[in-house]
Amino acid sequence: MTCANPASPAHRNDAWRHVGRALAAASAVIALAGCEDKNAYVAPPPPKVDVATPVQRPVTRYVEATGNTAPIKSVDLVARVQGFLQSIDYQDGTFVKQGTQLFTIEPETYKLKVEQAKAAEVGAQATVKQAEADFKRQAELVQRQAVSQSTLDTSTSTRDNAQASLQQAQVNTRLAEVNYGYTNVTAPFDGVVSAHMVSVGELVGVSSPTQLATIVAMDPIWVNFTVNEQDVLRIRAEAARRGLTVNDLKQLPIQVGLQTETGYPHEGKLDYVSPTLNQSTGTLAVRGVVPNDKRVLLPGYFVRVRVPFDQEKAALLVPDTALGSDQGGRYLLVVNGDNVVEQRKVQIGPVDNGLRVIESGLKPDDRVVIAGLLRVIPGQKIDPQVTKIGQPQASAK
Repeated sequence: MTCANPASPAHRNDAWRHVGRALAAASAVIALAGCEDKNAYVAPPPPKVDVATPVQRPVTRYVEATGNTAPIKSVDLVARVQGFLQSIDYQDGTFVKQGTQLFTIEPETYKLKVEQAKAAEVGAQATVKQAEADFKRQAELVQRQAVSQSTLDTSTSTRDNAQASLQQAQVNTRLAEVNYGYTNVTAPFDGVVSAHMVSVGELVGVSSPTQLATIVAMDPIWVNFTVNEQDVLRIRAEAARRGLTVNDLKQLPIQVGLQTETGYPHEGKLDYVSPTLNQSTGTLAVRGVVPNDKRVLLPGYFVRVRVPFDQEKAALLVPDTALGSDQGGRYLLVVNGDNVVEQRKVQIGPVDNGLRVIESGLKPDDRVVIAGLLRVIPGQKIDPQVTKIGQPQASAK
């Protein structure tokens, strides 16, 4: 039997192979240990969040309401005398000036009555002249004792009766002229006349005045609206602070806009403020008057109304998107000096040119989170990226 030599090259190669495997295993262990050290948890950097200080600028405060327009003048045109309608002298729905002829009601009969009354007046004047001459003659005869006193008394009575008859004749003439004037129905003021409600040849004014049409004044026009009790208290407090009287408040400007218009293009002034509140609704009735020469506003429109009553010189404003809300109300996320987010309760005001007015709870130098609210929570440290609040395009005034 032949035995292998332990010192042969084959034996030495097997030994080196075992050593290589051991070294490889040790290297793998060392490598794994190194990987475990590199995978240790490292905190992420603070998130980058856009922050900005609030915009500070003058802001006008308004009382806003919804109102409706109403004509300052609206009159039913009626037939005040009886007769057949002779003509309709206007086009339905047209604008007419004061004094424009609109309807004619059978004038001939009333013209004859005027002439008849004038003739009676002339006869009464002749009777007065004769009675006056007789009175003077009888007075002279009484002085000469040619006639008795009773004759003078009779002459005096005749003269007085003649003068009374003349006055009655003059009144009858005037009444006849008035009735004759009623046969021509004219526009009592500048306005738009509705469609006629009677036809030519129809008998009108028989038992009661017959409505012929309606005329509506369009310029200027009233705007009626109501103000709630809270706004009334605010306005009165501001008026007391500025020393304004009720008459001064009536001179406040009023701005009006239609539902389809941008902003408030129509301007006027307050015209009336009710002396009492409506207890059932808790509101105060207010009325404004607005020029309407182009007749854009029609009676009966629903309109948006606002009345400026105060101006704050340095109001603080932020974008509406920066505001959050919870059960406690509205809030802003503010970054303190340590770059930690804080939740700040605020009282909000109206929107002014696209930005929300903050009434309280915010300071001019506060850094407000204006973007990425969902990525931050109160108490979290952030990397603030200071920016400026964009100025939205101003709305139409």
